[in-house]
Amino acid sequence: MVVSVLEEMRIRSLGVIDDAVVELSPGFTAVTGETGAGKTMVVTSLGLLLGGRADPALVRIGAKAAVVEGRIGVPAGAPAALRAEEAGAELDDGTLLISRTVSAEGRSRAHLGGRSVPVGVLAELADDLVAVHGQTDQQGLLRPARQREALDRYAGDAVTGPHTAYTAAYRGLRAVTAELAELTTRARERVQEADLLRFGLDEIAGVAPRAGEDTELAAEAERLGHAEALASAAALAHTALVGNPEDPEGVDAATLVSGAGRALDAVRSHDPALAALAERTGEISILLADVAGELAGYADRLDADPRRLSAVEERRAALSSLTRKYGDTVDSVLAWSDRSAARLTELDGDDGRIEELTAERDALRAELSVLARTLTEVRTEAAARFAEAVTEELASLAMPHARVSFALSRTECDEDAGVEIDGRTVAYGPHGVDEVELLLAPHPGAPPRPIAKGASGGELSRVMLAVEVVFAGTDPVPTYLFDEVDAGVGGRAAVEIGRRLAKLARTAQVVVVTHLPQVAAFADRQLLVEKTHDGSVTSSGVTVLEGEDRVRELSRMLAGQEDSRAARAHAEELLAAARTEV
Repeated sequence: MVVSVLEEMRIRSLGVIDDAVVELSPGFTAVTGETGAGKTMVVTSLGLLLGGRADPALVRIGAKAAVVEGRIGVPAGAPAALRAEEAGAELDDGTLLISRTVSAEGRSRAHLGGRSVPVGVLAELADDLVAVHGQTDQQGLLRPARQREALDRYAGDAVTGPHTAYTAAYRGLRAVTAELAELTTRARERVQEADLLRFGLDEIAGVAPRAGEDTELAAEAERLGHAEALASAAALAHTALVGNPEDPEGVDAATLVSGAGRALDAVRSHDPALAALAERTGEISILLADVAGELAGYADRLDADPRRLSAVEERRAALSSLTRKYGDTVDSVLAWSDRSAARLTELDGDDGRIEELTAERDALRAELSVLARTLTEVRTEAAARFAEAVTEELASLAMPHARVSFALSRTECDEDAGVEIDGRTVAYGPHGVDEVELLLAPHPGAPPRPIAKGASGGELSRVMLAVEVVFAGTDPVPTYLFDEVDAGVGGRAAVEIGRRLAKLARTAQVVVVTHLPQVAAFADRQLLVEKTHDGSVTSSGVTVLEGEDRVRELSRMLAGQEDSRAARAHAEELLAAARTEV
């Protein structure tokens, strides 16, 4: 017995549907109705619950928001249940409540198990809950990339391991190739940069500046340029302090301060305050003597040699030449020199790096070649099994003579752009070197052709259904939703599709939006989406059809007349045949 996953959806103010309740049961549920947007809105509502894009155009005109609520049965410990609990959701007796609100302004909110969650969480749950397929998916199956994805999905773990290893090697090769291309392309620029750096470093080395040398030389040049004035000032100050030996009658500061000290020393014992002043006067005398001595030494040390001044100016000019090019100060020039030396070492090492990268690239190409060959082998084996399984399913879908096969091919390319496999250089991509194409031979004698060219709309629908049935046996999903996947099919083929969907419903919940009575007759439950119009607003409701109501709807689908005796008889016959076979 299949446990229902999708139990109920409540839809309010969504397009033409307003306040509808869609109850879904285990097994096979068919959604029917007159041609229009009503049936599609059921699919759209489910898409919103599963994290689909929110379009404000879905909101009924005049309504503030559209709301979709769903009740989903989730077994304890299932991946969807664990992910929901991680998001903070609470399950009620194995039931998970999901809601999605879309405002007329375009804002969207999602709630999961009573907790507000990002819409992305709903999308994550979708992979474990429902597989949705519509006519757009049929078109997707026409693309080789989707066909390769389908084959890899069928192969399962056999391809997952090699594919993961291949992806890692592929990314490594892309990174190494990009770096190698950059180094090679910039080779001329690197040579020019290295030459400029060497010239600058040689120029700086030729001058050999010292840290802070420009400041020291500026001070020395200032001193040498005013040597005579400095010497004259020092001599006058020295004379004023200690006197001129050639003028015994002259008065100097040292003699006057010494006399003041002697006068105070004579009476200092009578008053402590005066004694303190005497002490300070003595200190002044000592300080005058020290200053006078330094002034005498300064004059002796002062270099007034014009040749020294010339040498200082030449050195400053050499340093100025460096600071104009490499920095505002000598210290900045030295810092530039350090950085440039490091950069030059890096540039000189690029040749070695190119050799290393070339060797690494060749090794990765060899590894990628081995992994790609392994992927091809796994895919070839899986393709045979996949094609055989799909062919068997097509026999059950009124295509007993059809044959499905896969063509795996490779594209040769230049040596620099590919990897070598079996003596050929072939193009590679993120998923290997294989170009996968699904081929169909619809009848004996017909050559296998790509399904994009060799399958009619009805045949493509059946191939899609057959592929999904095969997947159901290898990678089961609890619920499958098919949106008019039977388009372009009629007659016996439609009966076979209904029979196959009923068989699929034995192991999964199947919901089909269909316009074919042959398909709807095989459903365990049939829902009718019906429009009403009050003159200003169009609404749609969803009704569960049972007994006479279901016969009447199948009659309408068959002949467009609900009360046609022939159509009613045919509808009853379809239902009876379906019950007998199921």
